[in-house]
Amino acid sequence: MKSCVTIALVSSVKTGPWIYWDDLESSMRKAATLGFDGVELFTASADAVAVDTLIRLSKELGLSIAAVGTGAGKVINGLTLTDPDPGIRAKAIAFIQAMISFGATVNAPAIIGSMQGSAAIGVDRDQALAWLTDGLNTLGKFAETKGVTLIYEPLNRYETNLINHLEDGASFLHSLTTTNVRLLADLFHMNIEEASLPDSIRQAGKLIGHVHFADSNRRPIGTGHTQMNEVVKALYDIDYKDYISAEAFPWPTPDEAAQQTIQSYRQYFGQ
Repeated sequence: MKSCVTIALVSSVKTGPWIYWDDLESSMRKAATLGFDGVELFTASADAVAVDTLIRLSKELGLSIAAVGTGAGKVINGLTLTDPDPGIRAKAIAFIQAMISFGATVNAPAIIGSMQGSAAIGVDRDQALAWLTDGLNTLGKFAETKGVTLIYEPLNRYETNLINHLEDGASFLHSLTTTNVRLLADLFHMNIEEASLPDSIRQAGKLIGHVHFADSNRRPIGTGHTQMNEVVKALYDIDYKDYISAEAFPWPTPDEAAQQTIQSYRQYFGQ
């Protein structure tokens, strides 16, 4: 498994659950100094960061780009894959395709979380799921042409009324015509929804392609009540080898949150 810390470059979401903020180069240098293996980026758009700069920093600092988030498509532009307006759904797909292409330049998958949307008032849930299915099939196949996977994140009930559990997420992925989509196991969302975090991880198994490392209060691991020992055992049981990424509030400060995260990672994963 590989350690990872999040960097957000969107000032309008300053209250969100990302460890580092604002400056890409200084954040990456701090992450490298602490010994993280990679960083996960949240940018306003696919062209918000110059690819040559990102490649240069990645090589210089020995940091991989673990993933790129697409949530700005909803937060800034109001786009989701389940909007009743087909024009908005098309724009959402185009936005995510651009993010997939951006991520692929550094061999990073794109994450679909908030851009999945919800079943709006007056829209049947099955219809919303059908739109989501169409979107993920299109995007999963597009990502495959770029040589990367696509990551889909079940969210808690307060953020979507579509898919809230890893088990349902796994069943949903099995229904797709693309096999290029993996699940994101976010420990914060799972603390709200799952009866057992380790059991859910074991049931999803090889479908898990990314993990968000945050405690029950969405602060860094070690500051809440998540029982990490059993979670870690479950990840080893499914032979998970990808990123353990800190999508958590920068509490009490970004630097202290990053330090707490890497200490917790080494405590539980011994690296």
